[in-house]
Amino acid sequence: MNSVAVPILAMGLLAGIFAVGMVGTASIIGPKRYNRAKVDAYECGIEPTPQPVGGGRFPIKYYLTAMLYIVFDIEIVFLYPWAVSFDQMALFGLVEMLLFMATVLVVYAYIWRRGGLEWD
Repeated sequence: MNSVAVPILAMGLLAGIFAVGMVGTASIIGPKRYNRAKVDAYECGIEPTPQPVGGGRFPIKYYLTAMLYIVFDIEIVFLYPWAVSFDQMALFGLVEMLLFMATVLVVYAYIWRRGGLEWD
């Protein structure tokens, strides 16, 4: 192994040991007061209902909300490289980011106007 991989592997091993140790410690030391409410399924404040045989259908609103989160999350990720290299790109980078942000705001306004952010 080269000298760069050893510290990375050591840090990964240490992080793994710490994660397993904390989960084990919490299961040993943590409170164990179970009741019906704690063991019952919970989905975003909606009371669980019995599912028909073969599963049930999720409302389309669930998937739309998930997709909106993913789209806006990915768009925000594009801001990090721009912020890091802002000085090197000068005016070109600024104009490109303004166009990108304008596109994001147009999409956001469209979704807001169509009621995509409403929680029924």
